[in-house]
Amino acid sequence: MAVPEGLSTTPFAPRYADRVEEWIDIYGNAVPLAISDPAEEYLAIRTSVGASEYSMLHKWHVEGEAAVAVVDAVFSRSVKGLGAGRIAYGVVVDADGMMLDDVTVAVLAPDHVVVTGGNPATMDALAAHTPAGSTVTERREESAVLTLQGPRSRDVLQRLTHVDVSNAAFPYYTFLDDALVAGIPAQVSRLGFTAELGYEIQVPRQRALELWDAVFEAGADLGIRAFGAIALLTCRTEAGMIMGELEYDHTVTPFECRMGWAIDFDKGPFQGRDALLAKKDSATGRVVSVVVDAAPEAAEGARLELDGRDIGYVTTALPSPALDGATLGLARVHRDAVKSGTALTAVASDGSKADATVRPTPVYDPERARVRA
Repeated sequence: MAVPEGLSTTPFAPRYADRVEEWIDIYGNAVPLAISDPAEEYLAIRTSVGASEYSMLHKWHVEGEAAVAVVDAVFSRSVKGLGAGRIAYGVVVDADGMMLDDVTVAVLAPDHVVVTGGNPATMDALAAHTPAGSTVTERREESAVLTLQGPRSRDVLQRLTHVDVSNAAFPYYTFLDDALVAGIPAQVSRLGFTAELGYEIQVPRQRALELWDAVFEAGADLGIRAFGAIALLTCRTEAGMIMGELEYDHTVTPFECRMGWAIDFDKGPFQGRDALLAKKDSATGRVVSVVVDAAPEAAEGARLELDGRDIGYVTTALPSPALDGATLGLARVHRDAVKSGTALTAVASDGSKADATVRPTPVYDPERARVRA
């Protein structure tokens, strides 16, 4: 199926576009819902290794002698305190402490910081704090990013590089900015969105297909499989990982979307800090996992009731292999309904009702041990 008009084609698309039956819009880019059987794509991520396009996220390069200070002025965690090669995950809020974006930050050099996220408002916030002599530019079009996810992802990566990518040498939430992967200069980051061991390999856009071919050759005997959005969203829902415009939007604070832990009030001033301090103890909602006794199509978007009172809604729902196919959702609910085991009623758009139960988050690998393996 052809890429829908008005959407950009991503760097790796020539390797899978002819197998795609449906595309979705991710930040203006055409992303496949699936490339083959979504169930098999999911299984590869959980048991072996999956590879997927991940070039869609915005990459804001802040450069100049004030680069670190600029990002520190809007990011919820300390950039100045980041160690060499470390990645920080946190949020950007507006002056009122309301969510704009969840982002990662990597300091490439004292005068070069990269912020990766999904909301163009993040660039506006960075630009508002950028003094003369420093710049902020969006440069995702320059690169291609291929993510490897799954328990055999390290094996595939190690076959392509002389750099030591063992757990001790390359721990979770760190990056290498001078690696050669399949002979291609690359930045490799150890992170992901699946609750599995994983990496993101960023190379110059013009060498994207060369990387793709090398990765799939290296992983052929390990059962590597390309995956699309369905498999990724299934994994992230089981992992309880949030997405903008689903689990949060501009109407909530970080405390209401499971990101309160990422607020470092001791780092000094940053955009929205005072507002967050004032709202810290008054958050009325929370994101939770729910199992709904209904088909995913009915559960997604359903209103949730507690003893007849409307207390929230399901943001996303899908069949969860980790729960033997039960319909699993993430939901935004009132704090009265956050306790695991709370019995709720899901009311679909057609008025039909189904039982729903709050579950601990995440439902998959609660100790987050696999990503650190």
